[in-house]
Amino acid sequence: MWDRLKRALRSFAGFFVSSIEDPELILEQNIRDLNDQVPKMNESIAMVRANVTLLEKENAKYKDDVRGLTAKVKAAIQAGRDDLAAQYATKLQVEKEALERNEAQLSTARLAYEKALNVKKAFMREKDRKTAEAMTAIRDARRAKWQAKVADTMESFTVAGIDSTHDEMLRKVEERTAVNEARMQMALESVDHQSAQIEEEAEKIQANELVKQFKMEMGLMDSPAPVSDVSGQTGKTIGKKVGVE
Repeated sequence: MWDRLKRALRSFAGFFVSSIEDPELILEQNIRDLNDQVPKMNESIAMVRANVTLLEKENAKYKDDVRGLTAKVKAAIQAGRDDLAAQYATKLQVEKEALERNEAQLSTARLAYEKALNVKKAFMREKDRKTAEAMTAIRDARRAKWQAKVADTMESFTVAGIDSTHDEMLRKVEERTAVNEARMQMALESVDHQSAQIEEEAEKIQANELVKQFKMEMGLMDSPAPVSDVSGQTGKTIGKKVGVE
């Protein structure tokens, strides 16, 4: 019974985790985690290198001490001071032992430093590879999301409904156009074209008379004779012609 309950709880937890996890977000977090490890690794390598530097300085000091004590032992022997030479020899032995330990530690530290550099190189290669894979997967995930959205949008289209509405609107526009054209034709047919032409001719005559009047006022044209004068002159001419006959 307890095993079944644990299995049910694990299955529920697995379902909950799988439902909330986003592969794209997880891959991005993995990339950030890998990048965050680089400064820590550099700090560790710097500490190893500092240990090598310290041991190298100690090694140089021990070598100087050994050379100095060796010279003192020889000088004491030459001076016949065996007691003093023995003291220097004892110190020299201690320094030599310390130098041997230092050289062993220095060798180990140098190997550790080289190994740390190799580990960093391997880590950087692996980091770059995983980063490239993650970026490719992220691009694929984003492309898949975009394709899913496009597919959902395309599936939501109702082509038949759009076509029927489109045809209906075209038919209404054609009907309105036909009605307006018929109204225009009826309006044109109801206009009295003859009256319009008469009015147009009258306007032309009136305009010509105004032009003549302006010409007479400007002296460019003789004023017409009165009607009575024209009649008298006509009678005299006729009388003369009759008398001659």
